[in-house]
Amino acid sequence: MRAWLRHHGQSLAGTAWRLARTPGATALNVIAIAVALALPLGAWVMLANAQRLGAHPAGQPQLAVFLAPEATRADAARVEAVLGQAPATRRVRFVPKDEALAALKRNAAMNEIAAALGTNPLPDAFVVDLKPGDPDAVQRLAAELGGLPKVALVQLDAAWVKRLDAALRLGAVMVAILAALLGVGMIAVTFNTIRLQILTQREEIELARLIGATAAYVRRPFIYQGALTGLASGLVALGIVAASLHFLNAEVSRLAASYGVDFRLELPSLGDLAAMLALAAGLGWAGAYLSVSKHLASFAPR
Repeated sequence: MRAWLRHHGQSLAGTAWRLARTPGATALNVIAIAVALALPLGAWVMLANAQRLGAHPAGQPQLAVFLAPEATRADAARVEAVLGQAPATRRVRFVPKDEALAALKRNAAMNEIAAALGTNPLPDAFVVDLKPGDPDAVQRLAAELGGLPKVALVQLDAAWVKRLDAALRLGAVMVAILAALLGVGMIAVTFNTIRLQILTQREEIELARLIGATAAYVRRPFIYQGALTGLASGLVALGIVAASLHFLNAEVSRLAASYGVDFRLELPSLGDLAAMLALAAGLGWAGAYLSVSKHLASFAPR
């Protein structure tokens, strides 16, 4: 076990040293893979921010429930109970008719009209902030509320909710397809890079096999090379995306402020970023493993 661990350490150190000895070729290879990784990573980050924007209070879909003029407090309590138990609701606010009239009078454009009213024509109402992501549940809630007694109107922008959900789902599928295609491309690039490295060390590999080196022993340094290249490429891709977000945020913040929203593009959590780096290293490992496994059989001792 000690010898096995020692060889792993030696293989890792030797691979890192070999990559450092050819900084130009290593950098070009890492940058080429990093650019490919930055595309799905950037798309994933933008999709995550779009989902976060959809959950922002200013961007959440709302449902309004207007009660009949003769509705009693018991009728309002019945509606409030249904809203409180519905999984699609995020926050429920009751707006009494007197509060609605006072808000109307505070509006400069409507002040004269509100003052001329003899009686309060406005109904009691509920304003409901909805959770994004489940338009079917929202539709069922609206239908249930519309069937309650003393409910005069249920107003919901259902088309907007469906379009937002469909756009986010489409974005997720597109990101997954892009990531899969570029992941295969990364494996292919790593495969070819390791193949060239194997060919340059052909005599060394054949000599090692002649004196009894196992396939795993020969394969180990190349697998570390693929994994290290993938990890370095993931770090560079992350830097590319972070720099892009830095430049985009100036315009995004200005646009959000025009809508009265405080919003900035953000990177995913550290856990998600660590998983992305591990995936990049894993893709490099896979490309190296496939390449060595394919070419090692031809170097069998004769």
